[in-house]
Amino acid sequence: MKTLYDVQQLLKQFGVYVYIGKRLWDIEVMALELDHLHEASLIDNSTYAKAKLVLTHEHRLEEEREKEKRGGNN
Repeated sequence: MKTLYDVQQLLKQFGVYVYIGKRLWDIEVMALELDHLHEASLIDNSTYAKAKLVLTHEHRLEEEREKEKRGGNN
């Protein structure tokens, strides 16, 4: 599991489709859904950890992109 797409495919296996319309929010909702799947013991610890790492990384990148956008408009 290396990309956001991989995490989306994992969630899709459980019938979870996330589209809020803003990438940052999509990532946050995916993280919540992932937490719920893990709490329900539907995914193992290794898969959960890898997916959380990907989401954390993507969230950080997206926050940086948004900062650059705001900074570029000033």
